[in-house]
Amino acid sequence: MIITFWICLFLVFYTFFGYGILLYILVKLRVMIKGKRSIPDNGGNWPTVTLIIAAYNEQDYIIDKIKNTLELNYPKDKISFIFVTDGSSDKTPDLIAQYPQIKLMHRPERSGKIAAVHRAMKEVSTEIAIFTDANTFLNKDAMLNICRHYHDPSVGAVSGEKRVSIEDVADATAGEGFYWKYESKLKTWDSELYSVVGAAGELFSVRTSLYEPVPADTILDDFMISMLIAEKGYRIVYEPLAYATESGSENIQEELKRKVRIAAGGIQSIIRLKSLFNPFKQFTLTFQYISHRVLRWTITPFLMILAFLLNIVIAATGGSMAYHILLIGQVLFYGASLLGFIFEKRQVRVKILFIPYYFCMMNYAVAAGIKRYMFGTQSAAWEKSKRK
Repeated sequence: MIITFWICLFLVFYTFFGYGILLYILVKLRVMIKGKRSIPDNGGNWPTVTLIIAAYNEQDYIIDKIKNTLELNYPKDKISFIFVTDGSSDKTPDLIAQYPQIKLMHRPERSGKIAAVHRAMKEVSTEIAIFTDANTFLNKDAMLNICRHYHDPSVGAVSGEKRVSIEDVADATAGEGFYWKYESKLKTWDSELYSVVGAAGELFSVRTSLYEPVPADTILDDFMISMLIAEKGYRIVYEPLAYATESGSENIQEELKRKVRIAAGGIQSIIRLKSLFNPFKQFTLTFQYISHRVLRWTITPFLMILAFLLNIVIAATGGSMAYHILLIGQVLFYGASLLGFIFEKRQVRVKILFIPYYFCMMNYAVAAGIKRYMFGTQSAAWEKSKRK
């Protein structure tokens, strides 16, 4: 029982903190031995690019998104724009149609985001395809910072950074912003060591020649599209100087809904990307994939529960003072999370409780997502989260 407890505790620690520490050390060692990864000089020879935006009923955001898109810095003769509005029943298609620089693709029937993206990709003849969401806004040099990496033939995809706006007076969804800051640091180190394990749909790009359509029932299409490229032996680079900013979820219920969907998609992706478990094919990628994704999306939430229960039993049956201290620490942490939940319901803002509450909510979402996927109740349809 004691051995099981320490294994559980170690894996939980490794998943959320230990991997980051080990990754930092490995990156430092790599830099000492091989030097920091450099970005090849393209000599001003920029690749041709198509920016693809799938927009479903986004009339409140679409004009601002168009203005943001057209103001991006990139050679005008090398960039094209495609907006796909399939199924939109509001004014989104009509508003986009006012801009002749943009190719509008619209069908009245809604087939989902994946189908819309696949349809748009059939119209792409440029070297690079870049995807971004309709409710996110890019920094002006985002395209330049992404495309400079493609002069390296080993790069198959480039992921930008997701940034979440945090209000000065925020609720527990502020944990989303803290989480993404930590994730950004891990992705930076992942990219420096070898490759990011999956791209975020808010802003990512691929070599058009490497794009592979994913099945229509794919829940995390952005993750699968990028990982299929990594599976072929190409690197996914993380570029934090290309970023997409969006507001946080409207409330914790909306954020939970989004996290459950991601968790269900994570399990689906793990099942479909079985070859990445073979360390003899791409050892470093397998190590990163299991450490950064698989553990989070599978066993870690259940190990947290098991470690807590075992800690109670060990402490109650004569365990040493160390086990009592560990148990007190867990009780305090989960108690803070419970208080965060209660205060959230009462709309009381106590920022110190945001992180434990968000952390526990995120792990609950994994368990709920696994259940949804196993029982076939998670749709692949693109469901927008309400934003502030």
